[in-house]
Amino acid sequence: MNHTVRYWQSLTTPEIRDAVAADPVAILPLAAVEQHGPHLPLETDRIIGDGLIGEAFRQLPGTFPAWVLPAITVGASSEHGAFPGTLSLDAETLIQVICAHGRAVAASGVRRLVLSNSHGGNRAAMDVAALRLRQECGLLVVKASYFRFPQPEPSALDAHELRHGLHGGTLETAMMLHLAPDAVRREHLFHAVSLGEALERDCRYLGPEGAGAFAWLAEDLNLAGVTGDASRADADTGARLVAHFGGVLATLIQETRGFPLDALGGETLR
Repeated sequence: MNHTVRYWQSLTTPEIRDAVAADPVAILPLAAVEQHGPHLPLETDRIIGDGLIGEAFRQLPGTFPAWVLPAITVGASSEHGAFPGTLSLDAETLIQVICAHGRAVAASGVRRLVLSNSHGGNRAAMDVAALRLRQECGLLVVKASYFRFPQPEPSALDAHELRHGLHGGTLETAMMLHLAPDAVRREHLFHAVSLGEALERDCRYLGPEGAGAFAWLAEDLNLAGVTGDASRADADTGARLVAHFGGVLATLIQETRGFPLDALGGETLR
């Protein structure tokens, strides 16, 4: 197994040519710098995203042709704009930044790109950028948001927390306690009750996420800007989640490498 993340920017130009000749997978991390309540730092999404990529590389074969691009650290975080410290790109700017990275690696000869995303607010821009890159550059673009991965079996979190702990709850806090324990302000761990919990008593489909999701700002769901029970988080649960999500990402990277590009219509027409 490989225990070292392989970074695109560590190579020289001749080494890039050799790496591209192996038909590698390029991985573009997408994160955010935004408020995560009183208990987690602004860089939470970046730390979790890096941790999952590191775990994925620990589970990949040592010679596997995959390279990690420099992360897009600031994402689309307008829903957190009311809170000091949040940095955000508007959606179209983020789309353009993702596309610029994709076009550059495609120009170098890369054909397979994984967008490894650790922030929910990036999803809309990621969807648009992925389709543009497919259309303009012929890239296979895989959208990988860890919070959409299947949960471990048995689940590390109960169904209620999975539905409502959307930001700064047990999930993120547990992974942070594993990945960066000194960054967690343990004295501020609390249960932030979400508006979604009240709505589900009367609404069958309408809620912050799900079949009838409404657009929300972080303060709409809880005035503290977070939702979920951070007080229930522990490092052992975080280690289990990181190992599981990192394993899913490793498998997805391998499946991206094995995907038959000639199965895509645009390739068969060229």
